[in-house]
Amino acid sequence: MNLSGEDKRLLEELCGQHGVSHEKVLKLLDTVYEYEFKDRRTGVYDALREILKCKHSTEKERSA
Repeated sequence: MNLSGEDKRLLEELCGQHGVSHEKVLKLLDTVYEYEFKDRRTGVYDALREILKCKHSTEKERSA
Protein backbone atom coordinates (compact mmCIF):
# COMPACT_ATOMS: atom_id res chain seq x y z
CA MET A 1 0.00 0.00 0.00
CA ASN A 2 1.46 3.33 -1.05
CA LEU A 3 0.38 6.33 0.99
CA SER A 4 1.19 9.86 -0.06
CA GLY A 5 3.42 11.94 2.18
CA GLU A 6 0.40 13.89 3.37
CA ASP A 7 -1.50 10.68 4.18
CA LYS A 8 1.47 9.33 6.16
CA ARG A 9 1.76 12.59 8.07
CA LEU A 10 -1.94 12.56 8.88
CA LEU A 11 -1.79 8.91 9.97
CA GLU A 12 1.18 9.64 12.25
CA GLU A 13 -0.62 12.64 13.74
CA LEU A 14 -3.83 10.71 14.41
CA CYS A 15 -1.99 7.73 15.84
CA GLY A 16 0.00 10.06 18.09
CA GLN A 17 -3.19 11.68 19.35
CA HIS A 18 -4.63 8.28 20.26
CA GLY A 19 -1.46 6.63 21.54
CA VAL A 20 -1.38 4.02 18.78
CA SER A 21 1.72 2.88 16.93
CA HIS A 22 1.53 4.16 13.35
CA GLU A 23 3.88 1.34 12.31
CA LYS A 24 1.36 -1.19 13.61
CA VAL A 25 -1.51 0.53 11.80
CA LEU A 26 0.50 0.50 8.56
CA LYS A 27 1.20 -3.22 9.01
CA LEU A 28 -2.51 -3.87 9.58
CA LEU A 29 -3.45 -1.88 6.48
CA ASP A 30 -0.80 -3.64 4.38
CA THR A 31 -2.05 -7.04 5.54
CA VAL A 32 -5.68 -6.25 4.72
CA TYR A 33 -4.60 -4.92 1.32
CA GLU A 34 -2.55 -8.07 0.68
CA TYR A 35 -5.59 -10.30 1.31
CA GLU A 36 -8.04 -8.03 -0.53
CA PHE A 37 -7.60 -9.53 -3.98
CA LYS A 38 -7.22 -13.17 -3.02
CA ASP A 39 -10.00 -15.55 -4.00
CA ARG A 40 -10.15 -16.79 -0.43
CA ARG A 41 -9.16 -14.65 2.51
CA THR A 42 -8.44 -17.60 4.74
CA GLY A 43 -5.97 -16.57 7.41
CA VAL A 44 -6.51 -12.82 7.32
CA TYR A 45 -7.83 -12.68 10.89
CA ASP A 46 -4.96 -14.81 12.15
CA ALA A 47 -2.49 -12.52 10.39
CA LEU A 48 -4.12 -9.42 11.89
CA ARG A 49 -4.19 -11.01 15.35
CA GLU A 50 -0.44 -11.71 15.15
CA ILE A 51 0.27 -8.09 14.26
CA LEU A 52 -1.82 -6.89 17.19
CA LYS A 53 0.06 -9.21 19.57
CA CYS A 54 3.41 -7.87 18.36
CA LYS A 55 5.09 -5.21 20.49
CA HIS A 56 5.47 -1.99 18.51
CA SER A 57 5.58 0.68 21.16
CA THR A 58 5.19 4.42 20.98
CA GLU A 59 6.13 6.93 23.63
CA LYS A 60 2.63 6.75 25.15
CA GLU A 61 2.64 2.95 25.16
CA ARG A 62 6.09 2.86 26.84
CA SER A 63 5.04 5.30 29.55
CA ALA A 64 1.78 3.46 30.31
